[in-house]
Order: sequence, then structure tokens, then C-alpha cells
Amino acid sequence: MGSRGQSPPQRNHTTLVEFTLLGFSDVPDLQGFLFGLFLIIYLIILMGNSLIIVIIKIDPSLQTPMYFFLGNFSSLEICYVSVTVPRLLVDLCKQNRSISFLACATQMYFFLVFGATECFILTAMAYDRYVAICHPLLYPLVMNSRLCVRLAAGCWVSGIPVHVGFTSQVFSLPFCASNQLNHFFCDIPPVLKLACGDTFTTEMLVYVVAILVVTVPFMLILGSYVNIISTILRLPSATGRAKAFSTCSSHLMVVALFFGSGIITYMRPKSSHSIGMDKFLSLFYTIVTPMFNPIIYCLRNKEVMVALRKLLLKWSVL
Repeated sequence: MGSRGQSPPQRNHTTLVEFTLLGFSDVPDLQGFLFGLFLIIYLIILMGNSLIIVIIKIDPSLQTPMYFFLGNFSSLEICYVSVTVPRLLVDLCKQNRSISFLACATQMYFFLVFGATECFILTAMAYDRYVAICHPLLYPLVMNSRLCVRLAAGCWVSGIPVHVGFTSQVFSLPFCASNQLNHFFCDIPPVLKLACGDTFTTEMLVYVVAILVVTVPFMLILGSYVNIISTILRLPSATGRAKAFSTCSSHLMVVALFFGSGIITYMRPKSSHSIGMDKFLSLFYTIVTPMFNPIIYCLRNKEVMVALRKLLLKWSVL
């Protein structure tokens, strides 16, 4: 998988102090269009998720564990897209797209940490739905505020130590080839393509981290929903089944979008990577999926829609 050839002389390793993010420079005529498109999407993500946070904070009917985790998820989405999109917008407006090693490493670190946090929070949300539907009588006891705060805190901090070590490992590799990073941000696959020497250990580490951070949470979510769907199908009334499933459908759609693109990106063999496909998948899970999340949670959630109407009514009166 990794290159096992001899590394060039050490002096070439030390002269490379920055990367150049090529981004979408191969389509110069579309720079203005892409800037406008990504700016609109970014504003939708910021406003949509901020609106969800405000609604959850001020509406008493949404002070439940499910919406506590949704509030955390919306806060996370704002952080997650802000790691990559502002830099992308700036690069679309200027000719010099260089990024220092430190800035590139910092961007990769925060992108990976927030990505891991998203995996963990989606897992916590699945556990919340599992307890609510499969063990409804125990739900108030199990999902108490203390446990919710601990789960959320664990989700936010668990990825930090793993990705400090992982990012250090990636940027301790010798970079002696071209400094042109054919991507719009410092993601793992394009950075590893510029490394020389033996990258086999680092590539294996990518798979190990992906299994721990992506695959294991995905399997836990899958297990939760097998039990949830089994319980829903055993409910006596069609109304009860429809109501139970409606509380899960939004979460299921978000899980499918996020984990689907993430697993394809980081778990597929290096030999199957292509520049065009990598950029497309990265756009999908860094920009497109976060844009759909507030839309999905608002339009497919009756309680959020009712709370939104009440909020808009208050604002119209003022």
C-alpha cells in the first residue's frame, strides 16, 4: 500500500515548509459561481443549526435528552464546517493558496476531532432512542440529566488524545515531493499522497483509527436500530408504530448520509482513490450533509416545527 522506495536526501525534506491547496483551480471559470454556492450553503448551515439551538434553549417542551443531544449536534455542525469552509471561500478569491505545515496540521486535527465527535454524538442519540422505545418505563431513570451531560462531554473530548497522536504521526512523515495538495483542505488521503518513504505504518493507523472512530460507532447504531425496529414492529397500534418511527427517521437519515460517505472515504483501499472522487466525497460529508441536517431535523420533526412556529409567532408580535 505505501511506497517502500528509498527516500530522497534529507535536505529535500526540510525545504518543504508549506503546501499549496489546489482546490478547484482546475475550473477557473467557475471560481465565482463556486464561491457564491459555498457561501450560501455555509450561511444555511450556520443559520439552520443556530435556529435549532435557539429553539431548544427557549422552548420548555424540548427540554428532553433527545433535544439536548440534538442541540449538541447542531453546535458541533457549526464547528465542523467552520474548520474547512471559510478557508475554502478565501482560497476561491485569491491566487496564492499556500498553507503552512502548522496551519495544515491544525486544520486536519480539528477536522478529525470534530468528525470523531459527530460519530460519537450520533451514537449517543441512537442510544437515547433505544432506551426511549425499547425501555420506555426506565427512560426517565436511565437518561437522567447527569448521564446526558457525561455522555455529551465524553463525545466532545474522546477524540482529542487519539487525533493529537495521529496528526503528529502524519506530519512527522518526510515530505519531499511536490507541495501541491490536490484538495480543498488538509484531509488525510491527499496529504499522505505527498509523503515519501515508507507510509505503510501510517496507512495502517488510518484504518485502525477509522475502525475505532467510524466503524464501531456505526455498528453500535446499527445494533440499536435493529432492537428499535424490532420493538416498533411489535407495537399493537399503527398510530403507535408511526409515532415511534417518526422520532427515529430523522436520525436514521443523518446517520446514513454521514457514515456512508465517511466509510467510503476512509475505509476503501488506497488503490481505488481518485482525485475527483475524493473531492466529491469530501464535499458531500463536509458541506452537503451538514446543510441537510437542520432541514431534515426541522421538516421531519413535528415538535421542532411546532416550536419553530411558536418562535416565529412571538417574533411577529414583537
